Amino acid sequence: MLAEERLAAIVAAVEQRGAATVAQLCEATGASEATIRRDLNLLDRQGKVSKVHGGAVAVGGQFDPEEPDLSTKSLLHIEEKASIGRYAASLVYDDDFVFLDAGTTTLAMANCLGQSGATFVTTSIACARRLSELGRKVYMVGGRLKLGTEAIVGAEAIAALERYNFTKAFLGINGIALRQGCTTPDAEEAAVKTRAAEQAYLTYVLADSSKFGKVTAVTVRPLSQVCIITDTLPDESFRAHAVIKEVGETHL
Repeated sequence: MLAEERLAAIVAAVEQRGAATVAQLCEATGASEATIRRDLNLLDRQGKVSKVHGGAVAVGGQFDPEEPDLSTKSLLHIEEKASIGRYAASLVYDDDFVFLDAGTTTLAMANCLGQSGATFVTTSIACARRLSELGRKVYMVGGRLKLGTEAIVGAEAIAALERYNFTKAFLGINGIALRQGCTTPDAEEAAVKTRAAEQAYLTYVLADSSKFGKVTAVTVRPLSQVCIITDTLPDESFRAHAVIKEVGETHL
């Protein structure tokens, strides 16, 4: 592939996805990582893409390449997460077999499950601890601990999830976009979320309004395959692509 063709292919791939990693662009063009990184520097100077850590985003896009740790996220949108968590907990019945993902919004949900007779499986250290404190029946998935989010990830976790058939899965997420769907920055964590959703009859995504319009590196689920619980929907165009429930005070 000639240099001009490769540059055009990179721009096309980034615009089609909204954002693309260096690895994805290597696969799309057959070029080495070093070549792709040089090309991205050039395209960024030309204003054709916006170079970010680990890849590029379409000009004008909102791409979040990294994820704050759990303690930082716990300080953000506290009231919104509490409202989302309360509503999500109300959807759990005593005969449910539930997957509960890692995240501060799922932890807010766990705080509201003190009277639930359901059985829970989780990849979250924090959620497992809280559910256990509340006297709930909870199983912890084994695997590698990702310290920043206190989530269990890796091949062992995915293999463990394949044994289960969940009635409901509740996922945390980092970005929600029309084209890219529900996304998260870490490929290993995304793989665990995807497997849990595949093993569930119903999948709910718990996301405050700040997540809409954002894109991170890896797609977990398309919008058509989830029900999103949020405080307030900032863009009505999302309703054509997903089932969305608003639970902010003005919507109750």
